[in-house]
Amino acid sequence: MTRAPTNLLAVRSLLLNHLNVDPDTVRPDDLEPAEVGIVGDPSHRGGYHCGSDRVVVKDYSVVESSRDSSGLTLDAAALDVGTFQVPSGGRVHNLYTFSSWCVAECVAGAPDTGGLREIIYSPDGAVVRRWDRLGKRSTGDSSHLFHTHFSFFRDSIKANRDQTPLFRRYLTTIGLLEDDTSAAAENQIANLYSAVFYGGPSMGRSVDPDGAGSQSASNSVVAKLDYLMLRVDALGVALTNLANRDFTDERAIVAGVLAGLTPEKIAAALPPTIAKDVADEMARRLVA
Repeated sequence: MTRAPTNLLAVRSLLLNHLNVDPDTVRPDDLEPAEVGIVGDPSHRGGYHCGSDRVVVKDYSVVESSRDSSGLTLDAAALDVGTFQVPSGGRVHNLYTFSSWCVAECVAGAPDTGGLREIIYSPDGAVVRRWDRLGKRSTGDSSHLFHTHFSFFRDSIKANRDQTPLFRRYLTTIGLLEDDTSAAAENQIANLYSAVFYGGPSMGRSVDPDGAGSQSASNSVVAKLDYLMLRVDALGVALTNLANRDFTDERAIVAGVLAGLTPEKIAAALPPTIAKDVADEMARRLVA
């Protein structure tokens, strides 16, 4: 029978631990255990909430991507998150801001979103939208006004890849988790990746390293070339700055010249009138 995989159970526990203000008290604003689901109910047939025992003929959660067909097991590959409202960092965060943040990270190509196939959500509780990595669909049914659906590629579930980093970053971003070293590193990597590969300045174009977007020709190679050119650009700037620097150490030069001058050489180099003035000044100082 369809089962809940350990990597999605970890995401579920993470969200419940931090979006439920008081687990011992039922509050309308808390995210309750019943609102975070992985396996569909017994009547559920087809889709990412189902494992291999419940998929249907030409099931979109299997046939539209080789990542799904090759990763099909008894494990479900979806997570539903219900409504919540939690204050943090001087703001109030809820299902809609959470969903919009996750979608924005997917659109930006953050590396910790690589396991996600789609997000069906509402940005405001009024309309339903869908982000689909494969670009197949753009909306969903009205139940998603009150919960957000995350589909994961089945191969990432089969491989038991950790799916918590994205959600941990969200909790860190809004201030519900401390920004420890690992979370900070994940955030920096995500930001660097987005800056370099999605709209970065190198060669004046955006790239698509996954090859799923508009640039179809060997995108992973193009991405690496763009990154290389970015580094070359930076090296060029550094060399220009180096060339424009003045490495002359005037004090060292003066000290070197003076070290090679004897009193006789100094006296010989002085014009007669200046030599007399110098001799007079020295005599005056000796008397004083």
